[in-house]
Amino acid sequence: MTYYHSLVCAILIFSQLFTAVKPDLATDKAVLLALRTAVRGRTLLWNTTESSPCKWVGVQCISNRISELRLPGMGLAGKLPENILGNLSQLVTLSLRFNALSGSLPSDLSSLGNLRNLYLQSNQFSGPLPTFIFSLKNLVRLSLGSNNFSGPISSDFSKLNRLGTLYLEQNQLTGEIPNLDFPGLVQFNVSDNLLTGRIPKKLSSKPKSAFAGNALCGRPLKSCNGNGTKRKVKFSVGLIAGIIGGFVVVVLVIFVILFLVCCRRGGKKDEVSVFRPSKESEVVKIPKEKNVENEDYFTAYPGLNEKGESVSGKKLVYFGKTEKSFDLEDLLRASAEVLGKGTFGTAYKAIFDSGMVVAVKRLKEVVVPDKVYREKIEAVGKMDHENLVPLRAYFYSVGENLLVYDYMPMGSLSALLHGSRGAGSTLLNWKVRTAIALGAARGVAYIHSQGPTVTHGNIKSSNILLTTSYQARVSDIGLAQLVGPNSSPNRVNGYRAPEVTDARKVSQKGDVYSFGVLLLELLTGKAPTHAFLNEEGVDLPRWVQSFVREEWTAEVFDVELRKYQHAEEDMVQLLQLAISCSAQYPDKRPPINEVAQKIEELYESGV
Repeated sequence: MTYYHSLVCAILIFSQLFTAVKPDLATDKAVLLALRTAVRGRTLLWNTTESSPCKWVGVQCISNRISELRLPGMGLAGKLPENILGNLSQLVTLSLRFNALSGSLPSDLSSLGNLRNLYLQSNQFSGPLPTFIFSLKNLVRLSLGSNNFSGPISSDFSKLNRLGTLYLEQNQLTGEIPNLDFPGLVQFNVSDNLLTGRIPKKLSSKPKSAFAGNALCGRPLKSCNGNGTKRKVKFSVGLIAGIIGGFVVVVLVIFVILFLVCCRRGGKKDEVSVFRPSKESEVVKIPKEKNVENEDYFTAYPGLNEKGESVSGKKLVYFGKTEKSFDLEDLLRASAEVLGKGTFGTAYKAIFDSGMVVAVKRLKEVVVPDKVYREKIEAVGKMDHENLVPLRAYFYSVGENLLVYDYMPMGSLSALLHGSRGAGSTLLNWKVRTAIALGAARGVAYIHSQGPTVTHGNIKSSNILLTTSYQARVSDIGLAQLVGPNSSPNRVNGYRAPEVTDARKVSQKGDVYSFGVLLLELLTGKAPTHAFLNEEGVDLPRWVQSFVREEWTAEVFDVELRKYQHAEEDMVQLLQLAISCSAQYPDKRPPINEVAQKIEELYESGV
């Protein structure tokens, strides 16, 4: 028995040595099971009966070894055990962010020589920044923000010469920032710590937000120089000069405003209604000197008689339950202001004498035959859904095409997203953006429900209009099918699906692609035409996917959304849905009714 026992022990020792020399997927699986036991993950419902862990949630493999372990927001708690994770020798990405892990980091993480991405932000790790990090020579992205790390920032960080991201914000780090030298550093943040002293010159190009919440000085913050009489004198002179210059500018602006007011009052008697028709073949234009913007206003139309009818007897055609409280002559007499010039023509806000307000779109370059035009427009006019901008009436004549819609006082989603960031973005919190996404999805789903070939054709943020309660309404339905093939610039704007070569022939799958880009725009705050995206011909979906692959997901979201950390899982789900919608191949995109259903589930979970 003694001999047999010794033999068994020898075999076990040999197998352990062999495993240590040549670990395999079974070893990796054992590591994950030990980790799950140690940190009590509430949602790590892995199917342990499967022979391969590569199908488990958060696990990715390459060459039959675990290469990525991503467990963000999984409810992990407690301390990471020693001598566990270090056995995942082929690990490239480790993400344990947004959990409740505490204590110090296990030293065996130094064994992960292939590690490129380490994301441990938003936990409760404490103690000094671990020195083993400096041995991870392949590290590219390191995020330790929102923890309880204390002590100084070591100059040894400079040993990580491949580092492109270093996030240490919202900890309790003390002392000065060392003169770090990162050749490829792109993202850096040490804000909200207890740091003091001067910002190193090599980091002075980083934004102010990267250093906020400390007792730091130097570029990009305030100067550290508090001495010197000459500098104080120069500053005082500059301040005085600035005050004087500002006073002069204010006075000039007041004079200009008074001058314009006087001119406007003096010219009121000679104003001409922007829509008033003249003789039968004339076009009456607003005098430009009365209002600078009026050069873009409506002109009266040729071929109209005194009753507002064309010579062929055409009138406004009304839809649905629209009250016929105005006719073409009323419309022509109404005052109007330009709302904007878009792909298919110019939009106006028309104000009747009665005070009623409508939006009027004056189309250009309609190329389809009269019969086709009427059929398309009348099909749109019959659509009735709370998430569509109602088409109330239209006028069609040779060379003149008018569409009358309900007026949306809040304007477009595009204007709110990309206008004044100080005003609009604050209003677009996570709940509002989810509601807008849901409303737009429902509107497009209704359009698609009208038939397998019925499409919108030009989905983009400027065609999502908002009510005063921020309800989304889809506009410009079907207009892409009525204009010339070169009139829609969506290819340039980044909304058009890769397979679409003619703007008049967009399939429902093409609509889904455009809607996916719209969702990405809503989440990132970036327009598909953003110069940053297009420097090398990169479109918004590919730009987002590059961040997701590299585990930069949190950095993808609009700054205004990052404050809603409790909703990050929902944001990530909506992001993944947007990526699915904007897949390169049409058959990979989900139908829009399924998209609307998933967004509804996200919206209701956050209410």
